[in-house]
Amino acid sequence: MSVRRARSPLQRVQRSSRELQAQVEALWAESAALAPGQQKALSQRCMQLKKLVDENTDALHNLKKADEPAPVGNYNRRKEEEEKLLLKLSQQLQKLVLVLDQDNVTTNYAVDEEHQKDPQTEDENEEEDESEDEESSEEEDSEEADDDDKLLDDPNVKECIAVGNFSAQQEEDLTFTKGEVLLIHDKKVDGWWVAENSKGERGLVPRTYLAVHYEDADSQEQSEEHIEVVDETADGTEIKKRTDSHWSAVRRAVTENDTVEVLTTIGAVPAGFRQSTLFQLLEEGNQFRSSHFLQPELTPSQLAFKDLVWNSEKNTIYPRPTRISLIVTLCSCKMIPLPGVSIQVLSRHVRLCLFDGNQVLSNIHTVRATWQPKNPQMWTFSPRVTGILPSLLDGDCFVRSNSLSSDIGILFELGITYIRNATGERGELSCGWAFLKLFTSNGMPVPSKMYELLLNGGTPYERGIEVDPSISRRAGSSVFHQFITLKKQPVLVVKLRSLSAQSKDILNLLPETLIGSMCYIHILIFYRQILGDALLKDSVSMQSADLIFNPILATFPQLMDEPDLMDALRSAWADKERTLKRSEKRDQEFLKSVFVLVYHDSVFPLLHSTLLPDYKWAEEESEASRWKAIADFLKKSRENDGALQYLLSSENTHKAFDISELTYDFLGEVRKNSAGV
Repeated sequence: MSVRRARSPLQRVQRSSRELQAQVEALWAESAALAPGQQKALSQRCMQLKKLVDENTDALHNLKKADEPAPVGNYNRRKEEEEKLLLKLSQQLQKLVLVLDQDNVTTNYAVDEEHQKDPQTEDENEEEDESEDEESSEEEDSEEADDDDKLLDDPNVKECIAVGNFSAQQEEDLTFTKGEVLLIHDKKVDGWWVAENSKGERGLVPRTYLAVHYEDADSQEQSEEHIEVVDETADGTEIKKRTDSHWSAVRRAVTENDTVEVLTTIGAVPAGFRQSTLFQLLEEGNQFRSSHFLQPELTPSQLAFKDLVWNSEKNTIYPRPTRISLIVTLCSCKMIPLPGVSIQVLSRHVRLCLFDGNQVLSNIHTVRATWQPKNPQMWTFSPRVTGILPSLLDGDCFVRSNSLSSDIGILFELGITYIRNATGERGELSCGWAFLKLFTSNGMPVPSKMYELLLNGGTPYERGIEVDPSISRRAGSSVFHQFITLKKQPVLVVKLRSLSAQSKDILNLLPETLIGSMCYIHILIFYRQILGDALLKDSVSMQSADLIFNPILATFPQLMDEPDLMDALRSAWADKERTLKRSEKRDQEFLKSVFVLVYHDSVFPLLHSTLLPDYKWAEEESEASRWKAIADFLKKSRENDGALQYLLSSENTHKAFDISELTYDFLGEVRKNSAGV
């Protein structure tokens, strides 16, 4: 009798993976033939299966070659292949959940629509003595409009008349003009109906552009009284008030001046776009700006610094290890929907911060994306910024935090800064967001690897919203079509990188909570060391609250909010560092003194020069003129061996002097200890 040999740990994980793969394939097949109302149950099974996949992935990560009872050939390669399979299964399940949620939304469309019919007063200042006859007339009109609306949904009503012009937005759409009679073949519950025109052409048309077609002109005239025309042309859409429930969003957009809903309605942006949440937080003040988090933090007693402690033996500040200390690299954004021609995009970027699902726990860091006209749906980032490349393009970001939150992760929000061609109005929209949790359910850090994050629509406080719902709407029922559709979903590709011992030592000299660009870490460390000298080493007393004369401490945080000035300092320091001897580069005190001189000869005069325009986000003309002024100044500073000649020249003017340019008020700048950050 033969005895079956026990499976090795890797073989057990592989067997579990194959079983999970079979179950995932069975779920996809079952979803293709799903009956209405069964989406929720299948979605729950999907989530349970995803949990099993995640557990198997954790088990795989915990495996070691030494645990194998017998030698295994190509162990690392087999383990990597298994990890790729499990990641693929996890992504398939995540995407299937989105498909099922979309189907569920479609099934319950009519129910949700009824909830949107809450009557709102059109004019709150309406005169109270309005006659009962007028009120009665309005009620009758409303009832007639509801009757027409119900009749339009009647399956037996096949002929409809267009009440406005509609231009096809995608290949399957049917273009029609106002007054055209259309024959309806299929009244889909999602509001996009299959219609045929007089030429025999078929396509999808929006229900909101249709009304019941009456044979006599009087009845048709009566119908058009209740549904005012929305005239859409290739140049844009003129929005007028409608009374049917499908256009309640338009009514709110007009009455409340909601720009996003207006842009969504006219087809300028997909339905999942929103006002940028992180941009609004940045605009509220300095609470979430890098300049604020660069300042030292006080202990709860307010009598000492929490993250700035002096090491008298080494004559410098102590390194501060933190719970979270890593590098995240933004790689690319794929299949990002394109905005319409009615708006001009000024900037494509990603804003990221630490987030626990409820509140922002760090500063908000911004990285600008680049794109090519040949492939505008793909955003890319510079993996490493060197030389004179702007730090704003640096896709390598350090992330530090000592937060004990079990739900903490990185929130990524893709955004565009735009200007409307018709009105000249500027704004910032979110093109989707993703959340990467940094710890597993058992408190272990997530592995350092590449992550492909499916983007969500809406705000980070909304769930189940797609960036572009029309993608799922046009998906077929077969599994093949579902896969093709899911490949069109927008994603963000990022990579978590573990730190070497040297990188950890460098990052530990930074504040406990901060996100920033890797390309200027060495500049931040100089600032922190100068800060330690002023507040700890050279301080007369820890209880002293006097102003500290130090131009660098007084002005340096401003560079964090004006990245082109940070680039000017990086450039000036790189030029100076190339002239230093190897022995000089090893002398930290000497380097610090040289850095102070470089700072005074480069960015300090620019901060108060009237020749440098104010910093304005995503204004190409302003950015170009600022960089020209910066480059000209740096060139003259190099030629004249410093900025003194520039400062004394009568050709250059400066802003009125203020004592805050030279003195550092740490009581007004330091951060008070706050829970969770």
